[in-house]
Amino acid sequence: MVDETSTIIPFHHGGGAAAASSPQQIFFTREELQYILNIYGRMVSAGHWKDYAMQAGKEQACFAIFQRASERPLYRITKTPKLERKQGAYALISAQGQILKRGHDLRQLLKYFDRKFFKLIP
Repeated sequence: MVDETSTIIPFHHGGGAAAASSPQQIFFTREELQYILNIYGRMVSAGHWKDYAMQAGKEQACFAIFQRASERPLYRITKTPKLERKQGAYALISAQGQILKRGHDLRQLLKYFDRKFFKLIP
């Protein structure tokens, strides 16, 4: 019940210029997560990786890959939509913070792991 001393705070509805220009959180789409989790599952079954963590933020989404949960991540796969027209929205970053690969296509970025860990045996 509302009386004279109550303060009514209206909820803002979605839409408008402010809502369209600044999303609440950046995250990976279902398709992007499927690509990442496919390579993650292959690496876990090969014994290279043990754990992962995901983080969503206002500027960027991050998928961190660990060899052990107590260590810092071996690799980070990031999605930064602000860089999509420049260097590409996706980046693969090493444990030391070095950008190993950057691009517009996540599938091409994840091929880094195929070359690094899976070698053809003649």
